[in-house]
This record gives sequence, structure tokens and C-alpha cells, in this order.
Amino acid sequence: MRLTLVQTDLLWEAPAENRARLERILAPVAGQTDLIVLPEMFTTGFSMNAQALAEPMDGPTVRWLKLQADRLGAAIGGSFICREEGHFYNRFALALPDGRIAHYDKRHLFGLAQEDQTYTAGRHRLIATWQGWRICPLICYDLRFPVWSCQSAEEPYDLLLYVANWPAQRAAHWRTLLPARAVENQCYVAGVNIVGADGKGLEYCGDSGIWDFSGRALCTMAHQPGMFTATLSIEALKTFRQQLPFLRDADTFVLEDF
Repeated sequence: MRLTLVQTDLLWEAPAENRARLERILAPVAGQTDLIVLPEMFTTGFSMNAQALAEPMDGPTVRWLKLQADRLGAAIGGSFICREEGHFYNRFALALPDGRIAHYDKRHLFGLAQEDQTYTAGRHRLIATWQGWRICPLICYDLRFPVWSCQSAEEPYDLLLYVANWPAQRAAHWRTLLPARAVENQCYVAGVNIVGADGKGLEYCGDSGIWDFSGRALCTMAHQPGMFTATLSIEALKTFRQQLPFLRDADTFVLEDF
């Protein structure tokens, strides 16, 4: 699988402008990649202004994702502010070229920014399938809670995605936890962060990257906007798991709704 990460700055609370900028950025990879990953809240930045910015699932951002998937010939996903049945969600939407859409709602809401006072927490993980890969998308603060990402016999996956607005002041945590998730779950991990400053003055330094199943960095991105594509091997992943079958010795558990 050819996996493309888009590390960018975001215009604060400007959905149409951010979609237009990203469309221009993505145009050169048409037909050149299989999966494109955008940051958390890629149309607005990490805003709590959900009342003004939230969209339904048939709104402009999901329509844009579907259009890009069709134009680029690739699956594409990132999170946005979603409104559904009277609730607001920080929702990752994954659009496939055939028109299908899958989504995951962020479970761990960032209390320090009062995200938990604005948004409703998700209740279920998503394991999406694309080109023979099982993909588990998670969002930013979820990275700090390893039980939520832990492999299980009922919900195995091959690629773990984290989309984020992760502040520069805690960048060392981001750089440490992403390869740790790859090692403990014997999977590929990709983390996509933003750069620049948001509307609240918080600074972001990127550090997006892709790590393989042994925690080895396949790419890490500098502290500036950019795009990177890496090729992942499902055969190499399967061979590694066969040679070092650590997952079969893991604890048995069931993730419960709350």
C-alpha cells in the first residue's frame, strides 16, 4: 500500500478555504497513492466552536472527501466537526473511491481544552478494510490510552492511524508514543500532525511520520508543511508476526462501551 501523509498548517475556523488549499496540495498525487491521511479537524483547526462549525454527514466536508477519493483514485480520511442527532462529534471520516464512507468518533476527549464539554465521546472503534489492509483510525488524545488501541483477536488490524493537533510543548510525548504503539501491536503506525499556530496561539511542530511493526521509522517529516508517501508491505508484516508471534501471548480482554 502507498500511504500519503499531509502535514499542513490550517486556517482557523475556515472550512471552505482549508478544503480548497488541500485540494491544490493533493492534486499531484492523483493515481500515485492508495491512502491519504489528513490531520485532525482539517477544515477548522482544533476548535470548540462546534455550534457554528459543525456539519452533517451529508455536508460539504464529507462530499469533498468523496469527490477527492474519486478524483485521486485513493481512500482519503481526516477528522472534522460533525453534528448528528443533536450531538457534536470529533469524527474521522474515511472515503473510498467507490463512494463508500466509514467513520470513527474520538473516544478520549481532551479535558484540558474542554473538548469533553463540547463533544460527545465515541463508543466504538472502527476497523476499515481497504485493498486487503485492516485499518484502525484514532484521533490525537487517544494516543495516550494504549488499551483503546490494543490488538484483539476479535478486531485485529494491520495499520493504526493517528490524526492530531498535537501541541509542540508535548512533542516529545508524540514522538515516543507512536513507535511504542507500533511495537506493542506489531503493526504499522502513521501519525499526522499540523504545523504553525492556531487561533488560540498554540504552536504545532508537525513531527508526522510512519513507523513499521518493529518501531523503525520509515519517514519523519520536518517542522514545516509537506507531503510524504511511503510504501507499506503486508507480506513483510505477516512474516514479522510469524517469526515473532508475540500477539498470541497477549492478555484476553473485551473493550466495553461506556
